[in-house]
Amino acid sequence: MIKKRYLTKSRFKLATECPTKLFYTGKNEYANQDLDDSFLLALADGGFQVGELAKQYFPGGHFIETLDYKESLARTHELLALPEVVIYEAAIATENFFIRVDILVKDGNRLSLYEVKSKSYDFSKSKSFLKKDGTILASWKPYLYDVAFQKHVLNLALPQYEVEAYLTMADTSSLCPTDGLNQKFRLITDQNGRKSVRVAESLTEEDLTPPILCNVNVDAECNQIYSEMYECNGSLVSFRQLADQFAFSYATDTKIPSPISKACGECEFYTTDAEREAGLKSGKEECWKEILGWSDEDFASLTVLDVWNFRKKDALIEDGRIKITDITKADVEPKPDQKLGISPSERQWLQIEKYQKNDQSVWLDRTNLQREMNSWVFPLHFIDFETSMVAIPFNAGRRPYEGIAFQFSHHVVHSDGQVQHAGEYLNTAVGVFPNYDFVRALKSQLEGDNGSIFRYSNHENSYLNTIYRQLESDQNEIKDRIELCDFIKSITKSVEKSSEEWTGERNMVDMWEMVKRYYYDPATNGSNSIKQVLPAILNSSKFLQETYSKPIYGAKGGIKSLNFKDWQWINIEDGKVVDPYKMLPKMFQDVSDKDMRMLSDDELRDGGAAMTAYARMQFEEMSDYEREEIRKALLKYCELDTMAMVMLYEGWRDLLQQGKQ
Repeated sequence: MIKKRYLTKSRFKLATECPTKLFYTGKNEYANQDLDDSFLLALADGGFQVGELAKQYFPGGHFIETLDYKESLARTHELLALPEVVIYEAAIATENFFIRVDILVKDGNRLSLYEVKSKSYDFSKSKSFLKKDGTILASWKPYLYDVAFQKHVLNLALPQYEVEAYLTMADTSSLCPTDGLNQKFRLITDQNGRKSVRVAESLTEEDLTPPILCNVNVDAECNQIYSEMYECNGSLVSFRQLADQFAFSYATDTKIPSPISKACGECEFYTTDAEREAGLKSGKEECWKEILGWSDEDFASLTVLDVWNFRKKDALIEDGRIKITDITKADVEPKPDQKLGISPSERQWLQIEKYQKNDQSVWLDRTNLQREMNSWVFPLHFIDFETSMVAIPFNAGRRPYEGIAFQFSHHVVHSDGQVQHAGEYLNTAVGVFPNYDFVRALKSQLEGDNGSIFRYSNHENSYLNTIYRQLESDQNEIKDRIELCDFIKSITKSVEKSSEEWTGERNMVDMWEMVKRYYYDPATNGSNSIKQVLPAILNSSKFLQETYSKPIYGAKGGIKSLNFKDWQWINIEDGKVVDPYKMLPKMFQDVSDKDMRMLSDDELRDGGAAMTAYARMQFEEMSDYEREEIRKALLKYCELDTMAMVMLYEGWRDLLQQGKQ
């Protein structure tokens, strides 16, 4: 018997991104670069805990646990016969639609659907979901269209009821009522390998009052979505017609062609080299062949989608100029700005021009880079943070999704060129708010001298600003509050919309900004991620290759390391340096190589491997051995992040020296 192909809310969401994706999803012959393990995604952003906590605010509900379509529909139908009822994961189907409502509340002839999202919302400000022109903000579209689709299906399936819709989210204006609430929602795995949340029997009414989740009515937004017209398959259609087309397309396994656009750059249906060799198909290439008439050879060229931070992608695509070789200088209009180094538009044209001329040489703004380096004070300090945001706070008085800094690494380079891994911090203790101890440890590492401090991107500055605000507003007694705040201000710059403004006397130097202004290597393909920049600098610096091709890292008489022994960073395969990140141990033994690659790509995932590892250690029941293995892997990952910054500095110094010869 052939299983009916229903349009579910996840498939509807996929179709709103691109209708053609409905044809590729779920088919083993097509490569899919999204995480296979939805558990990891839900874990990283707190989805499991938020979903289970939401149920506690609607007590006495009936959980439709079965995954069987018919059984779940029958059980839901049976429960809806009651005059009043709360149903978790209610199953509703009509025509070619099937949905599971997170929480469905029936009160007489009224149905209230609550879609639980692990997203933050400040309920005290009741922020609008709309832009000034009245259209829905792009950041809220996926959530609101999800709810609108569910309400639409409920109205079709159960027209005798009045339906109202809510988004249930973490309220960042609320304060956690008790200590330890976070740890009362633990992740467990049953004998069949199915993940679930076990709520502690010790959960009390005090833990839930006042609530830290809020319910926001979105009926007005749903009505707006229903009133608009949508382009699909070359026609303008209503929301109902759009949903019907999506459902029919999925039910009949019919492809809806979509125009090529910059959104193709986010398509997950593409193949890696290994997947292509294994015989998997690329949905993205299939689309482009059908619409553009491209051959396999055409895909060897970079396209407008590969140009860094380029705003005119759609305009050029619409003009039929897809390949990077089709872009002209007039399209980019490169011109300088008021800052030192190369402007964004000049950098875009540099990337394009080098590709068009097949110029693989490294570009360096020697004058400004040397000027910057001459201003640095030794010893040089390189730091990197690993952070998280937990939906359910660790302690009373803390807010949902407050920033948590749980790890840092610290390398030092002395004036004589000596390198050492000088320190680190890692707090994986269950249910402990680590931020103040984190800053104390960082302060002790950096306060011994006035050497320049380096970060890579805005992350470290932003988090130290967050901790500063936490220290300022914390009602508890913190004996060294003033000292910690003064230290933070000394090495940071205040963020936008801060109530105070400052620039510290040792304000951290951002190497990410330096990459964008002073350095470009075509090997990065326009990426500024340290994970792309590191292999590039290793391949272009003879000094780095000669130095780190020996096992001197963590060796006696070599470079001091806290986590590596006799380690060799440089290995050559097929004439290229192997990416050092690929040489690290796996963070998790039960995660596929593909999922690990996705988690580790900081341009694809906000969470990342470290955040996910921290979440697992906080919420998942695991053996002491597994916990220790993850802890050791975390230390090595973070140590490489700061060592990568050191190698980038040494590579720049080497390239500048070469220019003088």
